[in-house]
Amino acid sequence: MVDLAIEARGLVKSFGTTRALDGFSLRVQRGQVAGFLGPNGAGKSTTIRVLLGMLRADAGTAAVLGCDPWADAVAIHRRTAYVPGDTNLWPNLTGGEAIDLLTRLHGAERPRRRAELLARFELDPTKKARAYSKGNRQKVALVAALASDAELFLLDEPTAGLDPLMEAVFTDEVRRLRDEGRTVLLSSHILAEVEKLCDTVTIIRAGRDVESGTLAHLRHLTRSTVTATTAADPAALRAAPGVHDLAYDDGFLTFDVDSAHVPAVLRVLADAGVENLTIAPPSLEELFLRHYGDDVREHAEVGAR
Repeated sequence: MVDLAIEARGLVKSFGTTRALDGFSLRVQRGQVAGFLGPNGAGKSTTIRVLLGMLRADAGTAAVLGCDPWADAVAIHRRTAYVPGDTNLWPNLTGGEAIDLLTRLHGAERPRRRAELLARFELDPTKKARAYSKGNRQKVALVAALASDAELFLLDEPTAGLDPLMEAVFTDEVRRLRDEGRTVLLSSHILAEVEKLCDTVTIIRAGRDVESGTLAHLRHLTRSTVTATTAADPAALRAAPGVHDLAYDDGFLTFDVDSAHVPAVLRVLADAGVENLTIAPPSLEELFLRHYGDDVREHAEVGAR
């Protein structure tokens, strides 16, 4: 039996005539960093709020750390840490007071860890929250979450407003959580962030899970890009199965190939006497565009009108 920190099946949630979740399913194994990819409006934040018991699903089932999110929300909150994408704080509290209040909810304060995180994120805890920028408000939420002794971390666009140096600190801290055996669900539309950190990825589109698995598994489902130089006639490649969008210009050859057909294509390339061969596996950017390409093109067309 797989030890799951999160298991959701067939979640449905509507707001009036808008269906935010449409049969969405998600499985996150304990001790993993799981990526949750999708554009704004795809249903990521709604899913996390259902998992936290902040919203009640219209249909489907969910279990978080073995508990029902709606019936056992208080118990779940004691064992989880949540960072939203846009943190709102009590304006008259200092950052340090807000962190102390949030960490006490978990019942275990770790002052040394708190001090370490304040230094790493370069956050002044003596300022009033109303004086903080968006990035500093986000740092307060991150320090409070990471300083807790939570088992599960639900991070919803957690690096919003952070500069690249602080994003690097965040990356280090998530890796530390994984090394400690804790579980992280990282919701993001920043593909490079997910690619660096996550063991598994679930892609959500219009409230439905469209792909889920390890990065290696998801890359296997799409195409790699091949570039090479050759003086040979590329006709044999044009006829090879799994080859797409072949272009040949003055000895420079490029095409896409389905992963399952790479071995056969390599044999054809060897017979053609290619030089300077490069095969690049798809990035998460390409995986993402594969599922959202129609939406991207439609958005671009609307913007051009």
